[in-house]
Amino acid sequence: MVESILPKGRMMHGAGLIVTLTIGLSVALVLGILTQRLGLSPIVGYLLAGIAVGPFTPGIFADINISRQLAEVGVILLLFGVGLQFHFDDLLAVKAIAIPGAVVQSTIATAVGVLIAMNLGWGLRAGLVLGMSVSVASTVVLARMLQDNGVLTAVQGRIAVGWLVVEDIFTIFLLIILPALAVSGDVSASSGILLPFSLAIVKMALFGILMLAIGARIIPRLLLQVARLKSR
Repeated sequence: MVESILPKGRMMHGAGLIVTLTIGLSVALVLGILTQRLGLSPIVGYLLAGIAVGPFTPGIFADINISRQLAEVGVILLLFGVGLQFHFDDLLAVKAIAIPGAVVQSTIATAVGVLIAMNLGWGLRAGLVLGMSVSVASTVVLARMLQDNGVLTAVQGRIAVGWLVVEDIFTIFLLIILPALAVSGDVSASSGILLPFSLAIVKMALFGILMLAIGARIIPRLLLQVARLKSR
């Protein structure tokens, strides 16, 4: 715990962030090197580091809230790096495999999650959440592993990343409809879920328009202007 590291009464402003960064990066460095020596991806070491400094293992652990926020920033930066190397045209080139494959895999995984939850007595809504959670894989982890093995731009790498990009699109959709499932009460009642689901579809459509209008047009031009400044 951060408070257990610093002397009592000397917790300065921002010390929690500094200590969390120090602990997290130090443990990640050590375990990343160790897993690399063992022939594994350093991401395995980073995941183990997160477990080691988490609250469910003995010893000192980092600030939970700060760690979660830093993890979100890290995922954003990693996905930005993936986006620099994988473009929409790459997805269109492998759409014949990536789109149906991702749809079938996500559907089967969701159905299996629902069946498991129903057998455990969790209910349909809990089963949908479980199934949808396990139906998508980590684009960041796989892209990093493909890059480490030098196959990110190969045919199999493009198919794999395209497959995961389709799953990421599903994830956005699922994140939008989950609140609708939560407030609808009985998921089997069409009248209870119709309005929240319709609002979720509208939100997703607006997000897509915003992404295509700003993300695909304005932001690249802005970055190009920054590059033309030739300022390191």
